[in-house]
Amino acid sequence: MKLAALSQSFQEIELKLALLASDVPSLAKSLARLPVLARRKPTHQNLHNVYYDTPAQFLRQKRVALRIRRIGSDAEPRWLQTLKTGGHGNSALSQRGEWEVGVPNSTLVLNALKATPWSKIDPKGTVFPSLTPAFVTTFERTSWMVRRRDGSVVEVALDIGHITADGKTMPICELELELMAGQPAALFAIAQQIAGTIAVLPLTKSKSQRGYDLAQNCVDVALRARPAKLTKGLSIPIAAATTLREMFGQFTTNLNALRHSDDPKVVHQARVGWRRFRSAFRLFKPVLALDAVPPWQPLHLLLGLLGELRDMDVASTETLPGLADAYLAADPQRADAWRAMTHTLHQAADLLRKSVRYALLEPAVGATLLAITQWLEELAMLPEPGGARSQPKVFLRRWSKLRIAHVHQKMKRARKDFDNADNHHNHANHANLDDQHRIRILAKRMRYGIETLRNCLPQQRAKRWHLQATNLQLQLGAARDVVQAGALATKFDVDRGIVEFLHGVAVGQTMGKEKPSPKRT
Repeated sequence: MKLAALSQSFQEIELKLALLASDVPSLAKSLARLPVLARRKPTHQNLHNVYYDTPAQFLRQKRVALRIRRIGSDAEPRWLQTLKTGGHGNSALSQRGEWEVGVPNSTLVLNALKATPWSKIDPKGTVFPSLTPAFVTTFERTSWMVRRRDGSVVEVALDIGHITADGKTMPICELELELMAGQPAALFAIAQQIAGTIAVLPLTKSKSQRGYDLAQNCVDVALRARPAKLTKGLSIPIAAATTLREMFGQFTTNLNALRHSDDPKVVHQARVGWRRFRSAFRLFKPVLALDAVPPWQPLHLLLGLLGELRDMDVASTETLPGLADAYLAADPQRADAWRAMTHTLHQAADLLRKSVRYALLEPAVGATLLAITQWLEELAMLPEPGGARSQPKVFLRRWSKLRIAHVHQKMKRARKDFDNADNHHNHANHANLDDQHRIRILAKRMRYGIETLRNCLPQQRAKRWHLQATNLQLQLGAARDVVQAGALATKFDVDRGIVEFLHGVAVGQTMGKEKPSPKRT
């Protein structure tokens, strides 16, 4: 079988952006009017791609994608077989191996994989015969080639279409900026020029990853933390970059899911991702070049709305349902007032969710998220002091012990100060609650820090301190959630009897939880 000439293997370096505009048909025109793309002739292609895998998704587990692409119409098609490997999946900037070859038709060709790493992927030759279509992507691509004065060349591709798997579909509306020549900074420079006008979000999931999500009915599912496994031999800047990138990826992935999902877990995990990121930033702050950190101020409105929405979700779906029986049992006539409150809070949560999505449409938000993405990528590429891996292997371990011990001491001191001041405060007054909230925040920082550096810490101590921090956070959090539910009930002018009931529960929980059972420190 005669094949077209195989393209050279290379590292595909591209930056992926989700486009948030509601008027999809006008996107190409809006992009074409931007200074960075104006006066550049676009090209148009219709692309139909079939991705293959085994029924057990062997290739997905190996982080490999294999597809057949049809370019053009059914009448005059051109076929390409592409293998992609590697790459980290928690950043909008991806670097992957790519091998592409022209093939006669829509059938996979084993011979076309000879010059690729396929022999290592399938050494026994048992995988290839098991490959079947997994999902399909079909989209129209409008692309511009941008040549910059510094010699860099970037292809900017607008993809609009859909993914299909087992009769289900999901839309594609994204930009891919692929580096053809030059340094990755060129990708971010062009992306920032686009983000200055058009709302974007860094997109951490490729089309193939979303295709698998669709096939498995887990589109826009909340992404939980997946802490990077740090090794003791890493330098601290590389450990910081690896850690922060995973946490920021959790945040942006859940932001993308929040655009379409009403699941409270998505909001929760978005906030968890940002809090983990902020906590790790504070942890690594002494070794970071702070003048290189982009400002986060444009995110304040979005983060504030996420916090309000999370409080509303916790009250509506967790705190209040658990208290309903206690309130209603005393007087069945209270049911109407309770239902009215529940309805009011659900409506308020819906409005807040819309406000969050509206905040995502602010171009400054996407531009800030892009700037943080670039900072993290550049942090990972910084040269290590004295040459790669020159630092003693004990360095990260020793530093980790000192940093976690510092946070632990702050948490202990805050608890001690709170206990000493306890005799001078009414248990439920505002100052008391603020003190408890501060202790809870320190407990979270402690927990996140141990989860981040677990591999570099003495295991028994890490386990004991992690349990302390977790228990303290849960104990104080339960009381705060009731106080917050009462504050929301007051804000929305809920029945006075419910407000007084919630206040009484809050007082009882505050008095009962203010002094967590002591543990060995």
